[in-house]
Amino acid sequence: MTALDPSVQAMVEGRRADTGRRRQRVQAALAAAAKDGTDISVTAIARRAGVDRTFLYRHRDLLGQIHAQAAEPPTTPGGRGPAVSRASLQADLLAADARIARLAAQVRALEARLGEALGDQVWREAGIGGPDDIEQLRARITTLEQQAVDLELKFQDQADELVAARSTNRELMAQLNRDPARRD
Repeated sequence: MTALDPSVQAMVEGRRADTGRRRQRVQAALAAAAKDGTDISVTAIARRAGVDRTFLYRHRDLLGQIHAQAAEPPTTPGGRGPAVSRASLQADLLAADARIARLAAQVRALEARLGEALGDQVWREAGIGGPDDIEQLRARITTLEQQAVDLELKFQDQADELVAARSTNRELMAQLNRDPARRD
């Protein structure tokens, strides 16, 4: 190996020293971010250390440290244990929304039952006298609703048959229009 010119040697040493200082700043920024509980990402650490992101991508060991620390659960400021992550907060929010929906449905059902009970009580106390055959009326309503559903299905079947018949008719008319020998 040949000896380098002293000025070139000084530039190489200066470059190595600059790289060392940058590495120390990245290490310090990574430690501070972990301690503060702030965001740990390549961009955030590069910005905090005052280096370019490409510097981190050229130094795979630093990049690996960043990715490893980013995968760990963040700590609260002061290092008092893991902080709440965004994903866990979103999961908690979804669970709370589902519980609220269940409770709201339950409240609506209870309100309906209460309304029916109060209505029956008012009918009895007022002496107006509601129909005694409420169960018969409810059964009749159920029967009529089922008949309506059956008629709707029958109507839909007939509509489908009509669409098929019209399609067949169009095809036959198109054949007749294409073949002049069949017109006679």
